[in-house]
Amino acid sequence: MPAPRPESVVSRVVLAEADIDRALTRIAHEILEANKGTTDLVLLGIPRRGYPLAQRLAAKIAAAEYQSTGISLDPSAIVGQLDVTMFRDDLRHHPTRPPLPTQLPPSGIDNKVVVLVDDVLYSGRTIRAALDALVDLGRPRAVRLAVLVDRGHRELPIRADHVGKNLPTSSVEKVRVHLAEIDAVDGHDVTEVIIEGPA
Repeated sequence: MPAPRPESVVSRVVLAEADIDRALTRIAHEILEANKGTTDLVLLGIPRRGYPLAQRLAAKIAAAEYQSTGISLDPSAIVGQLDVTMFRDDLRHHPTRPPLPTQLPPSGIDNKVVVLVDDVLYSGRTIRAALDALVDLGRPRAVRLAVLVDRGHRELPIRADHVGKNLPTSSVEKVRVHLAEIDAVDGHDVTEVIIEGPA
């Protein structure tokens, strides 16, 4: 009996580079408004794509703060990277990538407002792992969540405070985020969000 033919996959761009930039600008302003400025603010990106998104957000926050108050802020002073690999609850079921270094801003996270930044919010398990990882590092005053895409299908009671785009998807579809900082498609740096699914 012949093997079943694989389903063809179609992909479509749902957020182009300009759309992502606008979404991040809006999120940056939402974070500033919710925090009433940049005091005690820390952005922690979850590798791999959450970290460059956190860096972009920090730059936009610094620019907006300077424009509104005249206060100069070094974006690198409020951004860090939080690796959650060893805190995941699916290590036995899925191959994992090597852990990346966790890097905190010089001021740490104790009594800070920490905004976790990730590219796609799906089941919520990555964020649960991030919350566990934070406990080992300090005691923030508050923790919020900013994501570029919320695709639904939550398995845990976790909700994002700041969302670039809500994308209703089916469970068989895949959401792929490409960021110029780390992704290349056909040899070109690309910033986009695509959905892949069966034709």
